[in-house]
Amino acid sequence: MNAWLLAWRNVLRNRRRSLVTILIATVGCAAVLIASGFALYTYAALRDGAAKEFGNVTVGAPGYFDRDEETPMQFGMADYRALTARLMRDKRVRRVLPRVALSGLISNGDKSVIFMGLGADVAAEAEVRGPFLEIKEGSTRPIAGHEDLPRVLLGTDLAKSLDAHSGTGLTLLGTTTSGGINAIDVMVVGIVSTGWRDIDKRLVYTDVPTAQRLLMSDRISTLSIYLGSVDATPAAFAQLSAADPAHSYKPWWEQSFYYHSVRAIYNRIFGLLGLIIATLVFFSVANTLSMAVVERTREIGTLRALGALPQEIVAQFVREGALIGVVGAAAGTLLALFVVLALPHAGFEMPPPPGRSVGYPLLVNFSLPLYLAVDAGIVALCAVAAWFASRKASRRSIVEALAHV
Repeated sequence: MNAWLLAWRNVLRNRRRSLVTILIATVGCAAVLIASGFALYTYAALRDGAAKEFGNVTVGAPGYFDRDEETPMQFGMADYRALTARLMRDKRVRRVLPRVALSGLISNGDKSVIFMGLGADVAAEAEVRGPFLEIKEGSTRPIAGHEDLPRVLLGTDLAKSLDAHSGTGLTLLGTTTSGGINAIDVMVVGIVSTGWRDIDKRLVYTDVPTAQRLLMSDRISTLSIYLGSVDATPAAFAQLSAADPAHSYKPWWEQSFYYHSVRAIYNRIFGLLGLIIATLVFFSVANTLSMAVVERTREIGTLRALGALPQEIVAQFVREGALIGVVGAAAGTLLALFVVLALPHAGFEMPPPPGRSVGYPLLVNFSLPLYLAVDAGIVALCAVAAWFASRKASRRSIVEALAHV
């Protein structure tokens, strides 16, 4: 008789006990796949968010990323237009956006608040950042009758603090590159949210000319390069930085500290969860097969008397454990795939993480290498548990085994 068929029949000897063990392996496999898939989805969302916030690659003048500016635009770029044109000739580059970092005071006449501003192509910023820069009120276009005033977009919490809405006039005050103070009147055309409370309390978006006018400079802080794919970033970063030693290049993962923090803590949390589940599956299978070994001790003695070697006895139990693992892994994979397909239609939302004002969808990613690795791990774990449970009984003397009651 085929050894695997015999092993399957042995598994079915006590169907209730085997079913419980298979269910434990199923739930364990599905839990690991779902938890890991959720972690992968979170990593992908954070990666896309960071790449959209900073750009796949950011270009600055030498020293911009390594030193703090003592005066505004100390490490600004004046040759950015020629560099932008050269970068846009690269087929991988989808868009190059200039950005001017600025800070100062914003006032409504009665109240002044510190702001952290960004001079940029606001419409293009909203387009590339998508849901990570949501316009809550107004738009990026000038308000009719006020086309002559520079326009700004405020973060939701900053707008609330200043009691500002679309059409409200404000004043920006900032330090110029020469150390003086400059002020310009602006018009609020929209209210935006990044999802980060601390940022929305200080955020001011304006166009590049307005930011340069406030700082009294024709420079910009950085150029943000957007590629067609986040996966293309490593190769593009290496090639662009090597071809242009006159500027400093920095990829998104070196600027997104939040991404690395979340990834580190999730790896520890889900790693511990996987270890606990693996331990439960191991001892469940070991317990089931230990009981089977005790019940079949006289059978083992008979097989030994007929010439079966101890390793052959162990191999038979290992096959039984592997079959339990195969069935459990297959059922767990189907359950996990069902969850992957059902969650997008369920509409479940995760609560806002620390520091954020909005939640995010509860989704689980599918990864073929992950599924193959987890399934193989479950089968191997069950096989090892079977070996652990049967190795001692296979070495008992034939007389002792036959006399077992």
